[in-house]
Amino acid sequence: MQSNFKGTATLPRCFKAMMCAVTGLSLLATASPIGATAASSVEVRGAQFIPEDDIQRTCAVEVGVSYSTEELRAIEACLMSTAVFEAVALYREDDVLVIDVVELDTRPGRIAGGLFYDSQDEVTASLFFERENLFPGTYGALEFSFNPEVKRLDGQLIWDDALGNGVSLGVRGFGEKLDHDDRSYAQEIYRIEPYVDWRPNELTRFEFGVGARRYSMSDVTPAASGLLAQEAASLGDVTAPYVRFGIQVHSPDAAEGDETSGRVDYEANIHQVFWNLGTDDPLSETRLSGTVLVAVKERTRLLVGLRGGAVLGLKDNYTRVIDRFFPGAEAFRGFAPRGIGPRDGPDALGGNYYLVGSVELQRQFSTRNGMNFVGSAFADVGASWGLDDTLGGVIDDSWHRRSSVGVSLTFDVASVPVSLYVAHPVESEAGDDLQTLGLSISARF
Repeated sequence: MQSNFKGTATLPRCFKAMMCAVTGLSLLATASPIGATAASSVEVRGAQFIPEDDIQRTCAVEVGVSYSTEELRAIEACLMSTAVFEAVALYREDDVLVIDVVELDTRPGRIAGGLFYDSQDEVTASLFFERENLFPGTYGALEFSFNPEVKRLDGQLIWDDALGNGVSLGVRGFGEKLDHDDRSYAQEIYRIEPYVDWRPNELTRFEFGVGARRYSMSDVTPAASGLLAQEAASLGDVTAPYVRFGIQVHSPDAAEGDETSGRVDYEANIHQVFWNLGTDDPLSETRLSGTVLVAVKERTRLLVGLRGGAVLGLKDNYTRVIDRFFPGAEAFRGFAPRGIGPRDGPDALGGNYYLVGSVELQRQFSTRNGMNFVGSAFADVGASWGLDDTLGGVIDDSWHRRSSVGVSLTFDVASVPVSLYVAHPVESEAGDDLQTLGLSISARF
């Protein structure tokens, strides 16, 4: 979860502010700044949530203009009339014009409830809280999601630039209990992790964290696969430290309205975790993902994506079902959650490895009433495979390619985002759980 406030606030375009700006411009035209010299730059101080450029533009503060005292007072009055500042002062420091502001709301936040539906967790309710300056200089957020099969709590504190410009500190706590009706077991995961977030530039992000995790599987049904019963008996509750690091790189943000034909945007992520350190069951989990977007022409773009992962024991120890990968639903359209990969009868066992590639042609449309939506045609291909124990060859864990084609539609209904797809599996295996229709709806209130 990231802050929804920083850098997003804007000054109200109210009539009073407009009139004040006009007054300020009139003073510029009539006042005579005797002995004043033009400022070579403008510096905004004290802004936390309102963009500095907005503060400067709202009342027409410009570099190279010689402002008189009367003009500076008029600009102050103009900014105060926006009703978002407790105090405003304009003054000169050498050849710099300083706009010094104190914002009224230095702890913006919100509490929201929500209802969500997606093909992975189905109907889920949520409670969400976030606040800037929850503690001085700290962003805090907490979200609780729940339905009969899913209980999930996710909280985070972030100290921006705590270790210098671009280096932030964070603490994340996470808890989850899953008891899906298509699984023969339940699982619980709890984690606490302090981490460092370093952004050396606007295109690159590094994360490094050291935490502790407790996880377990339980309530294995009598009719479950023998592999699941064996893994549950050997696992118990594991509580152990872990180390995590991640790298994200992406292309520069496009300017608003920039739909230049041939423009290429990209994003790539590497995520590595070493779990269960100091135990007899250390694991290495690696996840990779990448996306390339190519603007074919105005309002049309081609998306190519690739996602994959691997989980391995580091001491010849075996992975367990709660360690392995289950691509499906939105991650592999045309197949249900836990719909592909090694199986033993009705039980999905997950794979030590997975790889899914996507190609999608997207087109943005607009209706006469101003509604916008994005339609696309796509093809997904991939697999999940690999087990450490196949019960003497009884379980087939080899690579079996699956593929699907389909169409999707994304739009808003009364500010509620809706994503819908219809997919047809082209290649599948006996025992796969197919899913032709996928739907995602989320609403906060």
